Amino acid sequence: MARPNSTPFPSRPYWPFCGHGATQEDPIGCDGILVFDHTACLAHLADADRDAYLAGLTPGADIDHSGTPFTDRLLGALLDALRDPATGRPCVRDARFDAATFQGDAWFDGATFEGMAEFMGAIFRGDVSFWGATFQGDARFEQVGFERVASLGPLVCTGRVSLSGAVFQGPVDLWFAARRLECRRTRWSSTAEVRLRYATVDFAHAVFEYPLTIAAEPVPFVLPDGQPVPEPTFAGTPDAAVRLISLREVDAAHLVLADVDLSECLFAGTVHLDQLRLEGTCSFNAVPSRTHWRRWRPIRFTQRRTLAEEHHWRASQPEAVRGWNTAAFGAGRVGPAQLAPVYRALRKAFEDGKNEPGAADFYYGEMEMRRHDRTGTNRAERSLLHGYWMLSGYGLRASRALGWLAAAMLITVLLLMAFGLPQNDPKQEATGTVPPRGGKVTFEIDKDDLRNPTGNRLTGKRFEKALNATLNSVVFRSSGQDLTTAGTYIEMTSRAIEPVLLGLAVLAVRNRVKR
Repeated sequence: MARPNSTPFPSRPYWPFCGHGATQEDPIGCDGILVFDHTACLAHLADADRDAYLAGLTPGADIDHSGTPFTDRLLGALLDALRDPATGRPCVRDARFDAATFQGDAWFDGATFEGMAEFMGAIFRGDVSFWGATFQGDARFEQVGFERVASLGPLVCTGRVSLSGAVFQGPVDLWFAARRLECRRTRWSSTAEVRLRYATVDFAHAVFEYPLTIAAEPVPFVLPDGQPVPEPTFAGTPDAAVRLISLREVDAAHLVLADVDLSECLFAGTVHLDQLRLEGTCSFNAVPSRTHWRRWRPIRFTQRRTLAEEHHWRASQPEAVRGWNTAAFGAGRVGPAQLAPVYRALRKAFEDGKNEPGAADFYYGEMEMRRHDRTGTNRAERSLLHGYWMLSGYGLRASRALGWLAAAMLITVLLLMAFGLPQNDPKQEATGTVPPRGGKVTFEIDKDDLRNPTGNRLTGKRFEKALNATLNSVVFRSSGQDLTTAGTYIEMTSRAIEPVLLGLAVLAVRNRVKR
């Protein structure tokens, strides 16, 4: 039997093994586990002994055929021996096929695994199918090699499905209804589609060489006869949401996510995140709701999509407000310097997907991280970003810019009423001289000198004049109103500041409408 990762002096299996075919070059030979009370594995038993062993199996029995080489005929005989007459399906309690080799096709369709099912390090050289299987414990396929087309599912697993370290060399369809799916360091060498229900998914360090889709399935999977796959384990579960918790160190250039909950997903370290495709409704975390108090200051966060790592970082800061989630397992020491490029890449992914509203939230997140980054952003840039944030929420919060504009206009009106408008409107005087013998008369028109205001300055008439001057300043236009020296400087300042605030408000509205 050809074993993976063989060496001139291969390590011995930890179980009692068959040793069939051992040679000087291969002193171990077949490393299939011995059948109980026999000196050979199931594949190398004498026909009579094999028949007697199979005849003694009953549905629901424990089996261990680690390291055993299976042909499709031998596997079929084993599953037939475990077939429940009442349901017509193979039924086994704990099943171990660690390091087993399946030379032909491996069909586990409809099989029920009542306990643990382990295929760690197994090799499937033919097609694989677990259509309609039910796993009532964990299903472990760690470091399994799938050399041809594989169809795992639709299957239901009460516990955890682990494909960590597995290698898929051909196209594969995975249809799982499971509590958890682990694909850490799994390699996909061909196209793949992963359709899931209820699962919490970990894809850290996985490798995709071709397009791979992870999608949530909203309705139960359907068997070939048109009947839905039973899901008794998940009865009463409010929804079949799929939660992705990690894409760390993944090259996302070929990855498509559809209708997946990303509120707890770790993205830092993901490569080509800007090429990630998000389809359907992919949800992210949100900032804390309601108004919070930090000592004497009220704090209210602008609602937007956020990353789990930002929650983890903010919750670890001194005087962090309540509502930031610290339960981002595995987030590590990630801060603004690492999160700014993540937000930038996701913004581009949303823009490329024509999802402008989503892109706006990630632009806001990028700017927030740059504003808080004390390693990659210098003080001057942080000051500019802080001002940009205060005035207009980075050009995305029109209400904030309009609020500042209204405050600036109110201050301008009050200052003009108090100091900028003269006591009275100056009167024009015309003087001239009539020549003794007639002829052209020349007049000189002048105004009275402006007098600073005294007495009651807050009158309705003065308010109307001040408001007119202020409104003209907003659109960078002179009002033509006579002003005192102080009023001239007030108007100049107003004409410099208020058009900028109006422009920020218009920009924010445009960005929100566009996005």
